[in-house]
Amino acid sequence: MAGKPNDPGNRKQGNRKRQKESVVSNKPSTMTNTKMFLVMLWGAIFRRRGRAVMAVVASLVGAATLFCLAATCIAVPQQMNEEMRSYGANLIVTPIESGDGKTGISTAMVNHTTDMVRAKGEATYATYRYENVRVNAAPYVLAGVHTAQVRALNHHWNVDGAWPSAGNVMVGRDVADAMGLTVGSRITIGYRASDNTGTTAAGADSTSGTDSDSASGADSTGGSGDSGASAGGSGDILDTSGTEFRVCGIVDTGGSEDEIIYALASDVDKLAGGTRGVDVIEYSSGAADVSQVVQSINDMTSMHVQAQQVTKITSSDTRIITMLRTLFWMVSVVVLALTLVGVSTTISSIVAQRRNEIGLRKALGASSGSIGVEFYVESGLYGLVGGLLGTAVGYLLARLLTSTVFGRTLGFDWPLAVGSVLLSVIVAVLASVPPVRRASRIDPAVVLREE
Repeated sequence: MAGKPNDPGNRKQGNRKRQKESVVSNKPSTMTNTKMFLVMLWGAIFRRRGRAVMAVVASLVGAATLFCLAATCIAVPQQMNEEMRSYGANLIVTPIESGDGKTGISTAMVNHTTDMVRAKGEATYATYRYENVRVNAAPYVLAGVHTAQVRALNHHWNVDGAWPSAGNVMVGRDVADAMGLTVGSRITIGYRASDNTGTTAAGADSTSGTDSDSASGADSTGGSGDSGASAGGSGDILDTSGTEFRVCGIVDTGGSEDEIIYALASDVDKLAGGTRGVDVIEYSSGAADVSQVVQSINDMTSMHVQAQQVTKITSSDTRIITMLRTLFWMVSVVVLALTLVGVSTTISSIVAQRRNEIGLRKALGASSGSIGVEFYVESGLYGLVGGLLGTAVGYLLARLLTSTVFGRTLGFDWPLAVGSVLLSVIVAVLASVPPVRRASRIDPAVVLREE
């Protein structure tokens, strides 16, 4: 029993069949439009490979330069801060004397102060105990140090020979020249309590890298016999007795360190007949703001110590880093401008070559927006490829630069790399705006008439 043509059931089945056919027929249309767009985009790139390579190279150079500068600018300040810190202290701590004589800073207070400094950032330190001594009846300053601490803090010291060790002293260049000392010479160092009755040792303010103008012992170094007489205040000025030491090294810094004799702290304790606190703690602090560290120490009045910032170290560090960052921004602006010009020129050339094609497509009904989208996507692809290649090249250049100049390795900064690629895409798209706007104003009638 076949259904009648006008049967309602047959009509429903026919409607459903037509709906399915309509859906099926619409799918190829959507896929065809997308595929057609990709085919046209690929054809535009492939047919003009030379122009495409020029656009990619422009984006590559810009991305490589910017990534190299940015990576270096991020890594170098930290590395430079470490390098600058190796040229001496940027913070010194001294005791607040009570007027009862030299008491120094105890070991417990040294540890407590060091903990406060390191709470704000990584830091190295060295302690110094200063005593007025006599060598061949002439007054000099003897500093008791821990060799490992001083070497770690003052990488810039030029030492001829060895650093102090048990029974061996290191003398400053001025001391060596005044007494004609060489490495291996023997000197006799005498200690007199009467020479150390003041509140501050002669060399306490002549520490390395400080800006102090109150170097009370500056005139008592270098072998002045008159100052030795006033310090002793007695007729034993010609007394040359004492403990014999061997000169193991000569330090030459061009500063006040050249006027001091350096010995182990334990040898100074034996020579002076007992232990006491140190006179100066020098810190090389990596804190972002050293002045805050100074303030926190000075606010603790119960500590009986005072902190002072060594401005000539911190100001030099800040000035160099500021100059570096300023240079980075200036070069970055120039590189961005050149990248924009390079990509824009290339896209303009592509638009000029495709002028007839654009006119024909507009005559066939293509909108200015669809044509513009194609150019923007094409420019974005140039920026993407150039950004990826340029970021890789920039990282290799930055790594080579940091390893050659600073002797350090540079890790790969993923956020910076992603930002570099995105910036390349954005710059390429922005550079294509002027030529695309000119393309949208092309009159198809004029173009076809020229054909």
